[in-house]
Amino acid sequence: MTRGSEILIVGGGLNGPALALALAQTGHSVTVIDGLAEKVRKNAAFDGRAYALALASQRLLAAIGIWDRVKDHAQPMLEIKVTDGHAGAGPSPFFMHFDHAEIEEGPMGYMVEDRHLRRAFMEAMADEPRITEISGKTVIGQVSDMSGVTLTLDDGTELTGALLVGCDGRRSGTAARAGIKRTGWDYGQTALVCAIEHELPHHGIAHQFFMPPGPLAILPLTGNRSSIVWSERTEAAKRINALSEAQYLQVLRPRFGDFLGDIKLQGDRFTYPLNLTIANSFISDRLALVGDAAHGMHPIAGQGLNAGLRDVGALAEVLTLAGRRGEDICSPLVLERYQEWRRFDTASLAMATDVFNKLFSNDNPLLRMGRDIGMGIVGSLPGLRRGFVREAAGLTGDLPKLLQGRAI
Repeated sequence: MTRGSEILIVGGGLNGPALALALAQTGHSVTVIDGLAEKVRKNAAFDGRAYALALASQRLLAAIGIWDRVKDHAQPMLEIKVTDGHAGAGPSPFFMHFDHAEIEEGPMGYMVEDRHLRRAFMEAMADEPRITEISGKTVIGQVSDMSGVTLTLDDGTELTGALLVGCDGRRSGTAARAGIKRTGWDYGQTALVCAIEHELPHHGIAHQFFMPPGPLAILPLTGNRSSIVWSERTEAAKRINALSEAQYLQVLRPRFGDFLGDIKLQGDRFTYPLNLTIANSFISDRLALVGDAAHGMHPIAGQGLNAGLRDVGALAEVLTLAGRRGEDICSPLVLERYQEWRRFDTASLAMATDVFNKLFSNDNPLLRMGRDIGMGIVGSLPGLRRGFVREAAGLTGDLPKLLQGRAI
């Protein structure tokens, strides 16, 4: 059996559906293929995972009709506090403090749980007649030629389209089948991810505490809850994650501190190995890569999904404007515009997170002194602080229209 759509998207996580909606709303027919069954993707159980959405990303979600579906579950991030120190010893006296009041646009961003975002995307796609969803099927073959792209699924179904987009993560099968190599390295760190319920309110403040093994991010969720992204050396992370809940909390508490009162775990715990991986090309014949399929970076700045949504905005804009001009949206010239727009920005962000992680994830006394002085300088200069706030809000650089809250 063969089915056809103008654009085929492999990957039904978050970037794939966001791109599908952006393209469908400008008149393109789209098919989204995801290996997970629909029942699994719709599971509303809280599992602790959440995303820090920059203000610009929130604008894109509003523009494609997602924000109204999740806004009641979103926690504004009003301040960010960055400190440096050792577990149990308290932070350094030098720190950085960023307040959303230093910009006029609103909160720097929002925390939204994975379960709410995924369900909102699935409901929005179901309401869009130009989108076809295929769940629980895996792509086992892809061929591109002058006539288009053909995908073969594991049940024998063939899908045809003009353009293929890989939104299938750091181990992108779409990129591998196209022969696209990757550059990167392992950090020797693993992220421990969970949600914490705490006694005292967080007041919308996000905390980043840098320790020699890696950073601890405490990110505010709705109510008296926070999402934890805690980086440790890989062997230590394995030991910690294998502990009982009570033992896990015993290890976390000295790192977390007591500023939010008593804490307890809520939901499941997860671990994710940390590495840097960038596709050597974001495009190929009739193919484009988006999100982690194009670039996976350290979560130190919480920019993974935000970088992916910038890809979504850029690719949707490039394809839509090219189509309106009567161009072939699959031509190398059109796809190269997308790559030129996004490649330098993502490479710069990946390198910045890499350098930042290496600078802070150590206990070298000279580096510690230098970074503490640097944080003190940034924290004391309003112009620099404002620049950091705008960067955190995703308001810098060459923004696609959707991330400006404008229609394409």
